[in-house]
Amino acid sequence: MMLGESDILGASILIVDDQESNVILLVQLLSESGYLNVASTMDPYEVCALHRRNRYDLILLDLQMPGMDGFEVMAGLKTNDADGYLPVLVITAQPGHKLRALQAGAKDFISKPFDLVEVKTRIHNMLEVRLLYKKLENYSKVLEQTVQERTAELRESEARYRSLTELASDWYWEQDEHGKFSKVSGPVLEMLGIRVDALAGDANGVGMAGWNDAEREHLQATIAARQPFLDFVFSRVNADGSQQQFRVSGEPMFNQACRYIGYRGIGVELIAKK
Repeated sequence: MMLGESDILGASILIVDDQESNVILLVQLLSESGYLNVASTMDPYEVCALHRRNRYDLILLDLQMPGMDGFEVMAGLKTNDADGYLPVLVITAQPGHKLRALQAGAKDFISKPFDLVEVKTRIHNMLEVRLLYKKLENYSKVLEQTVQERTAELRESEARYRSLTELASDWYWEQDEHGKFSKVSGPVLEMLGIRVDALAGDANGVGMAGWNDAEREHLQATIAARQPFLDFVFSRVNADGSQQQFRVSGEPMFNQACRYIGYRGIGVELIAKK
């Protein structure tokens, strides 16, 4: 996020001072230094509205003005400054006002009478910080939008994946991190006539006879170790003597923080014979 000198010289600046001579001096100084976007007002009551409309990169604000002083102006700016950064450089002839101004939200100060070299240096430095802040803020917004778009793409891709796997298999399944089935689709439930929890060794599956215990234990151990498996075959002998064989594949799932969140997989029936 580099800044060029043209970025700084093109920044928008507002001069606020009730003394015309000071305004003329600062406008001339900034113009001779190459700044291209300098505005001014001698009416402190206009500042909030002007900033709300123009979003200045820097406000040179005199503290001692009749009717409404610089501290009141800063208080007003805080109520409508949406970006959270108050770009105010105060102008004061009172040393005791400097700390109070900084506590009120000003980012820096210029002392009267003016030291022109100091004025130019402080203005340049503050604009550099301000513009870098804006670039960082804009970058964060773009990054957030990119993340949201990418998340939406991943969700769409996930939906397509599920749709395709459901079409290509008899059975699509998901388990949460505790091993509980959170999604099962396809005709396998009707085909087997059992509860899904029986395949995971859940208490609900007790009494469902016919599964090959060695195969099922091997499958459970693979899932417990959070390992992927491809074309694992297990079988079941039904009460009428018929045998069913299934080929299943599965993989562990992780979220963006790399935390394990469960398993998903597919299954197809291989044979069905007496």
